[in-house]
Amino acid sequence: MPGLLLGQLFPDFEAETTAGTIKLHEFFGDSWGILFSHPSDYTPVCTTELGQAARLSAEFTKRNVKIIGLSIDCLDDHLGWTEDILAYNGEEAGCRSLPFPIIADSKRELAVALGMLDPDEKDEAGVPLSAPVFIIGPDKRLKLSLLYPATTGRSFTEILRVVDSLQLTAAKRVTTPADWKPGQCVMVPPSMSEEDAAAAFPAGIFTKDLPSGKKYLRYTPHPHPPSP
Repeated sequence: MPGLLLGQLFPDFEAETTAGTIKLHEFFGDSWGILFSHPSDYTPVCTTELGQAARLSAEFTKRNVKIIGLSIDCLDDHLGWTEDILAYNGEEAGCRSLPFPIIADSKRELAVALGMLDPDEKDEAGVPLSAPVFIIGPDKRLKLSLLYPATTGRSFTEILRVVDSLQLTAAKRVTTPADWKPGQCVMVPPSMSEEDAAAAFPAGIFTKDLPSGKKYLRYTPHPHPPSP
């Protein structure tokens, strides 16, 4: 099956959604974008995922991120399923309508074209299921992809965390270590010289001593307060 590579221009397409016909690039506009897919409507794991995405919609908006779902079912099923998703969330979540559209892909044309299908996870009819997440930059290029089996619910907390890292590292010449969160120290890229690093990070740089004696674990305070 075809696959999308990091840095590749994400394909534009026109599709029917619960919010009407959209063109993907036009829908995302100058924002960051997230496209997440689901194998079918009225499935338990996917219902919890869409419910969590709805609960966190304000957090995505803070980060200038537009999200859109895709499920391999028809538009009428999407509209009926939306009622279940909102009921799952309950009134305390404050969502009276789904704050993002869901693409109808009953013929699996988009799922096939975008390399979304998982050959090891199949439905009762033996048809491969679909469950990736694509994060797309304002330049419409693929910045990150996460491939989940249909049996494992995705973590939207982690998706928000990687968005924070992607946006920071796109704006500043830094990298983020394992389990990094906004506000924590970041790392100086190994390609940056000591002189350039000193000029770029006036807050200071500290290096962790290692048995090898190599000074490649270089840290600096977060270059600006976290925006979310």
